[in-house]
Amino acid sequence: MDTLDAIILGIIQGLTEFLPVSSSGHLELGKAILGDQLVAGESLLFTIVLHFATALSTLVVFRKDVWEILKGLFQFKWNEETQFSLKIVISMLPAALIGLFFEQQLEAFFGGNVQFIGLMLLITAVLLYFADRAKDTEKIVSYNNAFVIGVSQAIAMLPGISRSGATISTSVLLGVDKNKAARFSFLMVVPLILGKIGKNLLSGELNAHSENNMAMIVGFTAAFVSGLAACTWMIRLVKQSKLSYFAIYCLIVGLIAIAYGYWV
Repeated sequence: MDTLDAIILGIIQGLTEFLPVSSSGHLELGKAILGDQLVAGESLLFTIVLHFATALSTLVVFRKDVWEILKGLFQFKWNEETQFSLKIVISMLPAALIGLFFEQQLEAFFGGNVQFIGLMLLITAVLLYFADRAKDTEKIVSYNNAFVIGVSQAIAMLPGISRSGATISTSVLLGVDKNKAARFSFLMVVPLILGKIGKNLLSGELNAHSENNMAMIVGFTAAFVSGLAACTWMIRLVKQSKLSYFAIYCLIVGLIAIAYGYWV
């Protein structure tokens, strides 16, 4: 992978991480179109590095929320911040279990299977379509909601299933307020990604002498910068826009991906 390809993929990751259109699906489509020659394991590692960049951009955008949560936690009381943090932990469990016990099986889906990604994008479109018709409320995320949302996040580990789309849609379908759903969706993934990066560091998977290090660095930078812009924009967009627009987009891209995979 050359530097330009890494920058393009980084920008794709940054822009699509916070939109309900599947950043991992777009990354795999981008790799397939650009002729990425990374093996499945390296391909997944590059995806993780880019997700790490957007996780950091999330922390920057939600720095005040994160600071309030940390202050609340260090009060060592059963307060709102402690309860919110526990819900985040509960939401992490399904994806964490899959990451621990089915990592090799998951890597197999990150080999540029364009038709599979197209099919998953169609599923994302359907999910967004039905979520768009759910009534908005002022309900907060409950403990049961947190686990169900976590299951949707675990399913969204498949390329083509939008993580933000799946978690926000699931929250809305459960009756959670859209703004609270978006906030929970963006914050719940941060500890999961940081935990994955920590696991990679401890296991030695992030080899400092890898020949793809430069591509990962420039891809990381591009994803971080574009992620800052996209996250800020998406917060405003959730309040004003409809998920049906993204459903139409996923439907179109999904059909194009299936056609591309069939003809190429």
